[in-house]
Amino acid sequence: MDDELEADEIGVVALGSQPAAEEYHILPIPDAAVRTRLDAYLASLDDLSLSRSYAQKLIDEGRVTVSGKQRAASWKLRRDEIVSLLLPPPAPSDLLAEQIPLNIVYEDSDVIVVDKPAGMVVHPAPGHARGTLVNALLGYDPTLEMNGTNRPGIIHRLDKDTSGLLVVARNDAARDSLLHQMQARTMLKQYLALVQGKLKHPQGIIDAPIDRNPRERKQMAVVMGGRPARTRYETISYFARYTYVRVRLETGRTHQIRVHMNYIGHSIVGDSVYGDQLWKRDREVASVGRQFLHAHRLGFNLPHSGEYREFASPLPTDLQQVLDNLS
Repeated sequence: MDDELEADEIGVVALGSQPAAEEYHILPIPDAAVRTRLDAYLASLDDLSLSRSYAQKLIDEGRVTVSGKQRAASWKLRRDEIVSLLLPPPAPSDLLAEQIPLNIVYEDSDVIVVDKPAGMVVHPAPGHARGTLVNALLGYDPTLEMNGTNRPGIIHRLDKDTSGLLVVARNDAARDSLLHQMQARTMLKQYLALVQGKLKHPQGIIDAPIDRNPRERKQMAVVMGGRPARTRYETISYFARYTYVRVRLETGRTHQIRVHMNYIGHSIVGDSVYGDQLWKRDREVASVGRQFLHAHRLGFNLPHSGEYREFASPLPTDLQQVLDNLS
């Protein structure tokens, strides 16, 4: 993921038949959110997907407290405060089951491991109500219940234009097991990427906090006082103007790999949001059409048996063609 759910802060509802219930969230205030309005802070959290007006409604209903006290939506958050949020049960879902081909790498009664193609959105959102991975999962197994959530069992997610492996929980026990592994950083999440420039060091660790870009709220950035984020990388091969790398996530922040590689001056080839666009001038890579980022390997302990399993996805044809052009 590099666009994953923040497992250390936000719970996830699993695929299954359990009735929907209220969700309780405890949200420590990062330094970057100090002096931010309470409603704006809640609306800024990707994993809650709250509009600002809905956040205000929850505050007015008494479902939000700040360090144990009810505050107005305009309350300016202070350092060391803790926001508690009680979300009501979600409304029944009207999502459609769609017969969309899926590349199922592995499945059992607890989990499904999917190899997601580039161009597929993981869960429904405004502008993407159909054609998502969630719609496809419901079409694949009609017995899966939605429980009113638009991303059931999605333990981590991938950007629309990132291809590769992700795991979906089929029940609460599996969800809890996978979230625990993410929190303990024992889940292997390894990516392949092509970055601009030649990395000075063949391997390294990027340890830099990530939060919303204060100048562009739709983007993430390295922000002092943000959420801890740690990325490992190692070089696979060098080209004249690019480096092919293997990347391992130790945390799961939104756009983490893209933000971290841009932070060290080596943005992902094909990334139209982070970094410069010099790659567009190079005919050998300009045809890539998307960010060169692929979730190549995923490893975790199976929830029921505890057996450790690793799954691999080969580099897609479009990305392999770019490497062939450079060779």
